[in-house]
Amino acid sequence: MSSVSEQSEDTRAELDAPVAIVTPVSSGERIGSLDTLRGVAILGILVMNIYAFAMAFPAYFNPLLWGGSDALNINVWRFTHLFFDQRFLSIFAMLFGAGIVLMSERAEAKGRSFTGFYYRRQLWLLLIGAIHAYLIWAGDILFLYALIGMLAYLFRRLKPRTLIIIAVPLILYTLAMNTMYGYVLQDAEAQVEEIIALQEAGEAIDDEQQTLLDDWDDMRLFMRPTLEDIQEETNAYRGSYADILEVRIPFVMGFQIGGTLTFGLGRVLALMLIGMALMKLGILSLQRDAAFYRKMWMICYAVSLPLAGYSTHILHEIRYDQVLSMQGAGIPFYFASLIMALGHVGLVMWLLKTGRLQGWLARFAAVGRMALTNYLSHSIIMTTIFYGYGLGLFGSVERIGQMGFVLALIAFQLWFSSWWLQRYRFGPAEWLWRSLTYWKRQPMRQSA
Repeated sequence: MSSVSEQSEDTRAELDAPVAIVTPVSSGERIGSLDTLRGVAILGILVMNIYAFAMAFPAYFNPLLWGGSDALNINVWRFTHLFFDQRFLSIFAMLFGAGIVLMSERAEAKGRSFTGFYYRRQLWLLLIGAIHAYLIWAGDILFLYALIGMLAYLFRRLKPRTLIIIAVPLILYTLAMNTMYGYVLQDAEAQVEEIIALQEAGEAIDDEQQTLLDDWDDMRLFMRPTLEDIQEETNAYRGSYADILEVRIPFVMGFQIGGTLTFGLGRVLALMLIGMALMKLGILSLQRDAAFYRKMWMICYAVSLPLAGYSTHILHEIRYDQVLSMQGAGIPFYFASLIMALGHVGLVMWLLKTGRLQGWLARFAAVGRMALTNYLSHSIIMTTIFYGYGLGLFGSVERIGQMGFVLALIAFQLWFSSWWLQRYRFGPAEWLWRSLTYWKRQPMRQSA
């Protein structure tokens, strides 16, 4: 197997290519499979993110809360849960890890120091993610991926087998934390019920019990939301920009802290390490034969689809109760999402290797080259459509209608990304990120 640095003629632009978004345009300077996967991942993420753009966040997990409870809308949720939920976020994390290997190997082959540049670039991405999260949309993943990417960099020289061995307990760590938290919530709910009973009986409660009641209000909004809670959040997002900020800021702060300690340091870091291993093994750089990729997607789908189907059935049986899901009902889904993500990777690699759907895959590659621009534009466009300072459609469009917006935006970006890159070297956000990293304005037009 040839090394990553032997795949194409190295250039300074390649060395400086972002982990998730490779900015050079010249096909001779790229590994096209990474671009294609990145484009697929970005557009796949949008299919799930629409639920958080268009409705109160608890409806993302529970289709019975909002978005239409008829068979059509419930089946839309089931379909997206089965094939999209956490699948494309996982691919995106793997591509972060693959990018670290790609860039560091090319730098080392030239005898260049890369560490300082890498961390400077990650710090700018961290800032972009923070601005995105606090000022545009609360569901940002850039901040978390930039932060965990700084840690993942330390593992870049390990062998593939070692990377996978480290990744396995990290994956189990996130699962264990989620399961444990489910039981903590159940215990807290039982204590809260006892405290409320004391209050109704006219008895005084102490400071510790009052603190538990206050904390439960925050936990309940996610795990046991009422229709009143959903309506309150809906009213806020239909309101002014200030109203939205008031709801968004505490949510983002909580996610950045809690999400980093559980999801970030466990599953996300593990997926970045797996991406490193897949890159070192030549899987993501399309070095294996078509038979390998065919076996990869067929085996992964054969394992993950029954798990995902069983998980979806169990969730329906428990009425999408998030506490029960965390306590064990969601375990099949957790593993199915990881395995199916690898299946999606294998399918895309197989299509590339066999030359199928070349025209479509080229458009996905263009989306991938502008992944940061396209990802941020999802938030700008969708929040303008759904939030109160735009069209104010938040909470008023059912899931089937939301998918119409998704398909329209995907079609637009498949066209626009190709059109843009015929004229410019970078997407607008990639240009800004690159210019900030070098602290120097970068040439934009192709003629430059």
